[in-house]
Order: sequence, then C-alpha cells, then structure tokens
Amino acid sequence: MTPTSDAQAKAQDIGVTEVKLKHIEAARKAKRRFVLWVAVVWVVIFAALILLFYQFKLDFKFMLKYLPFIMKGVGTTVYVSLLSIASACILALFGALGRLSKNPIFYGVATFYISVIRGTPLIVQIFVIYLGLPQMGIVINAVLAGIIALGVNYGAYMTEIFRAGIQAIGRGQIEAAHSLGMTYGQLMKRVVLPQALRLIIPPTGNEFIAMLKDSALVNFLGVWELFFRPVKIGRQNFKSMETLIIAGLFYWLVTIFFQYFQSRLETRMAKGTRKASGMGH
Repeated sequence: MTPTSDAQAKAQDIGVTEVKLKHIEAARKAKRRFVLWVAVVWVVIFAALILLFYQFKLDFKFMLKYLPFIMKGVGTTVYVSLLSIASACILALFGALGRLSKNPIFYGVATFYISVIRGTPLIVQIFVIYLGLPQMGIVINAVLAGIIALGVNYGAYMTEIFRAGIQAIGRGQIEAAHSLGMTYGQLMKRVVLPQALRLIIPPTGNEFIAMLKDSALVNFLGVWELFFRPVKIGRQNFKSMETLIIAGLFYWLVTIFFQYFQSRLETRMAKGTRKASGMGH
C-alpha cells in the first residue's frame, strides 16, 4: 500500500468516526429533550392533581400532624411484601417443576394448587389461613398469616413465570448435560436455573410491585401496615380522605423506588446476557 492510499484510508476512517460521533451526539440530545418533556408533563399533571385536591377542602394541618404516624406503616408493608415474595418464589419454583414433571402425582399436586389458588379471592385465602389454622391447633399471629397467604397466592401465579423461564432453555444444552452424565438436580442447579433466572427476575419484580399494594389486604387482620393506620385515624377523626391520600402518596413513592431498582437490575442483567452471547460467538 502506497503512502497516498494509506493516508486516504486514514482520512476515510476519521470521516466515518466523525459521522458516528455526530449521530451519537444527536441521539443523546434527542433523548435529553424527550426526558425533559416527560418531566414537564409529570409536573403539569402533578400540579393539576394538587389543584384538584384543593377542591376537596382538605385539612392540610391535620395531614401534616399524622403524616409521621402513617409513614411508620411503610416498614411493615415492605417487610411483609419482601418475605411474601421470597416464599412465593420458592412455591413457584416447586410448582413449575411439578408442572413440568412427568410424574402424575407431582403434576397433579402442582396443577391442583394452581387451580384452587387462582380460582379463589386473595382475601378469602387470608381469612382461611388466619382463622382456619387455629381450628387445627396452629395459632399464628396476623403478620405471619398475611405473609403465608400472600406467598401462597402469588406463588400460584408466578408458577407460570418460572415454568416459562425453565422451558426457554435450549433443548441442546439439556441433552449435552445428560450426555455428560449429570443428574436431574445437577442439570437444574448448573445449567437450567442460572440461565432461567435472567428471564424470571424481571416479571418477578413486577409481581413484587403488585404485591406491595395487595399487602394492604392484611389490614383486615389488624396488622398496622401502611393502609391500616390511615383508615384507623381517618375514621376516628372523620377525615378519611386526608389520611388515604397520604397513604396513596407513600405507596406511590415506595413503588417508584422499587421500580427504579428493578430497571437497574434488568439493565445489568441485559448487559450480562449480551456479554455471555458475545463470548459464545
């Protein structure tokens, strides 16, 4: 290659690089404009809601007075939800393995569990566990009863999430594991579940966010969580609207926090998936 052609090639590469950088910068500016407009829309809608609340003639002094009392329920709500989603994941895993099993007993137990739980309201399940277990001599407190009920309920729905994640693993990998002499337990532990988790975690995060709000049902058992407190204070002072608005605001803020955490986790896992696929090629 002559010096002239070499210089032309370098100049061409520099030109291509400059064009790419311009496109990247233009994309960044467009994204910033988009985010800015979204923020403006949120501010306008939020301001409109504040004006709407003013029409309700709310007692803002009363709201400020009881805000710390209601806020104490956030910890209980998050605590109940975290333990419930953990138990739901365990039940969902066993339910998914049962749905995929060729053993009629395991398959029958899993499908019956899913059918019964999906076919009955969550509030009924909460009261059956809280009021029914003492009839058998098993006395548990309201918080534990709520955790068990939420875990059992969400485990049935999340079974399909786990099943789909497990079935998404390529058949070739499973056959390769069998050819290496792996047992079923080794196959699940070393091959299937580590890959299936990448598909299972995002929808599980959505289920957890939904559970944060469904956990309000345990207030019927007398649990002092984020919904019980405003209902109690609102009824005593005939200001239920004020207290429920505070509760709704806290639910919203907690949901935003966990949605942000979920999006960061999904982004990180997506990067890991791209890196793994790149190494495979």
